Amino acid sequence: MDVPPVNLAELLRHPDDLDKIAGLKAEFTRKKTAVDSQLRSGLREQLETTQSGMSGLSDGQKTVQQIKDEMMKIDKICSESQNMIKDFATINLVSQAHRNFGAVETMRRNLDTFNDRLNAVQDMLREDDEDAENMPNLLAVHYELTQLRNIRDDAIEQIQRGDDPSLQSTLEYYFERLDEAIVLFDDHINLIARSLVSLVTADNPGLVVRFALIIEAEEKSDQRVLALQEALKDHKEIATRFQSITDGAKTVRGYKEKFLEAVRAQAEEQFTESREQFLGDPGLLEKNLKWFFNDLNAVRLGMVQLMPKKWKIFRTFSGIYHNLMHDFLVKLIDDPESTSAHTLEIISWPEKYYRKMTKLGLKQEELTPHVIDNRETELVRDFRALIIKFLDEWIDRIYIQEQKDFINRNAEGANLDQDEYGFFRTKNLVDLWTMLREQVDAAANSKRADVVEGVIDAMIQRLRTRQQTWQKMLEDEASRYESGKVIELEGFQPLQDWLVATANDQIACIDDAEDEGRLGYLSDFRRKFSEIVTSTYLERIDTDIATLRDGYVDLSTWCMTKFAQLVFTVDFVAVMPEFFTPKWYTSTAMARMIATFEEYVSDYKQVLHFSLVDIFVEIFADELLVRYLSSVRNKGAKFRRTDPIENKIIDDLSTAFDFFRSLPNAEVGKSIMETWRVTEPFLQLLLVEKERVPDAFAQFKTEYWDLQISWVEAVLRSRDDFERSMLNAVKARAAQMDVVRGPETIMSKVK
Repeated sequence: MDVPPVNLAELLRHPDDLDKIAGLKAEFTRKKTAVDSQLRSGLREQLETTQSGMSGLSDGQKTVQQIKDEMMKIDKICSESQNMIKDFATINLVSQAHRNFGAVETMRRNLDTFNDRLNAVQDMLREDDEDAENMPNLLAVHYELTQLRNIRDDAIEQIQRGDDPSLQSTLEYYFERLDEAIVLFDDHINLIARSLVSLVTADNPGLVVRFALIIEAEEKSDQRVLALQEALKDHKEIATRFQSITDGAKTVRGYKEKFLEAVRAQAEEQFTESREQFLGDPGLLEKNLKWFFNDLNAVRLGMVQLMPKKWKIFRTFSGIYHNLMHDFLVKLIDDPESTSAHTLEIISWPEKYYRKMTKLGLKQEELTPHVIDNRETELVRDFRALIIKFLDEWIDRIYIQEQKDFINRNAEGANLDQDEYGFFRTKNLVDLWTMLREQVDAAANSKRADVVEGVIDAMIQRLRTRQQTWQKMLEDEASRYESGKVIELEGFQPLQDWLVATANDQIACIDDAEDEGRLGYLSDFRRKFSEIVTSTYLERIDTDIATLRDGYVDLSTWCMTKFAQLVFTVDFVAVMPEFFTPKWYTSTAMARMIATFEEYVSDYKQVLHFSLVDIFVEIFADELLVRYLSSVRNKGAKFRRTDPIENKIIDDLSTAFDFFRSLPNAEVGKSIMETWRVTEPFLQLLLVEKERVPDAFAQFKTEYWDLQISWVEAVLRSRDDFERSMLNAVKARAAQMDVVRGPETIMSKVK
């Protein structure tokens, strides 16, 4: 049995596909069990057939040997009798002459009546032509034609044995009309053979029985001819002496084979019609092949008792029909005119086919080869790959358009849309999810959960890849501004718009407002496919959905973080280096930064999803705090005891806290100010006496377990009274501490 090879590289393309190993193993184990069962059944049948054949050969050899022995006995008796009978030679010569005279007389009489008998046959053939549904003369015609053919064969054989071969052409001309009658008779036989099912259905058993009698008689005649030819070939000397008893057909006429070929031809014509109808409408495959099962059922119920049992006519018909069904389907699979819709119908057909054949009494293991060569898995994989190919093409086209829109973002409106709430949105997100839903429908048309599940897996993977691709596209563009490679800031503000729009897109994917009867794209997508996949798969895919959902949250947060970082990189590029330098004491850097950020919040809160506004403020506050604390590394940063260090830091904090207290969401403001309390131990590190620095560090480290020692060193070095012993004391204290790790704090970001 041919089984398509399994390409693991195709099945396990991605690391996430390793999750499929258990399912694949179960599927392959099931298929292996089915194949092993078929192989055992086939082997058992083959052994039985071989054993039966060997028994037949053994019996045949015994029979042939008996015939040899009997012929040798006859030859011996014949030879001995010549010596036993007086004047045997004379008697034998007279006997041969008498037989020859008799044979000549018979041949002369046959030749004299040949044309009259042939005319009578032709008249009967014409009558049968006029009554094609009954053909009352069928048996009589066959009998007469057989006799006339034997006459012709005997005459031709005698001429060929003679010394004047020129007479053969004369005889052949004389018998020429016989060939015309034979052709017409063969046409009648072919017509009946092609109409057997119709005759049975029309309740015309008489013609079927007469047809069967003729085919059976011809089959026996062919067997006799073949046996004689075999005997003549192996025992020419002995067999030549018995040529006088070889009356009858001299050649194999093959009516049994013609009968079966006519059955095949008739079925092939019906398959041709079914092919055209199927190509026109894939959904009508079962309806178009209804004749197939009707024919076999008619043979089973109405023809079996009309035919010789040894023919096993139902098995014969089912074998022919099954092989034609196999060829029909396999050709359709490889037919360039076939579409994915045709492939789907073919994939689901074997189950229906074998179920119907079982009802007819034919088990699946008895029907070989497999009706589509066990290519279901291959076809499912190909169909799934086709959908995924279209999916990838759509996603690629959408991404290419998105890249063009992003590159040309300096156009009016930054090449962005706004939704019904006025929030910035990219132009192609709706198209993307619409396309995904359409591809789910295409997969669902297969009515196979494995197809749908494979497509869903591919979609989840593509969506995760899309998150990464979008982040990289935005990161690459932002890095140009962060690195200072872009002098002109013409595209900077549209880039910020795109960061906002991208963040909004991510929220739209997961924004479930169940109280309003509205689901985010992702939840709506899950609801769509949840009814057409297995419960086991749904449990597994929910984990991937959750991961994807987290990815949308992470990307939206990343966009807000990158927005804040760009503000510091571009807007505050000249302000941040002033902190903790002599210029800082007289500057209003913190006030200017807070004012700038207030403007950003005011400008974007109308176009930024409401759930992101507070997040944006928190991210900015954290970024400001991190950069503020990291400013101890600024060139020229130095804290002198004589300078108003504490007053200036408190002034900066007051400016920031005033803004935080003014936030619409008081809870957010409180949370931010709580985070900013980290400035208190920072101030202690700056102001405590040198001897108490290790204690201040220990207190700091206890409250913030992820405090970086490198940053502490930078703080200490910024003190005007820094000594190496201070740093050594801090490191010694750090070595003695057993810090309990907890949730990440703001100090993990301060390097």
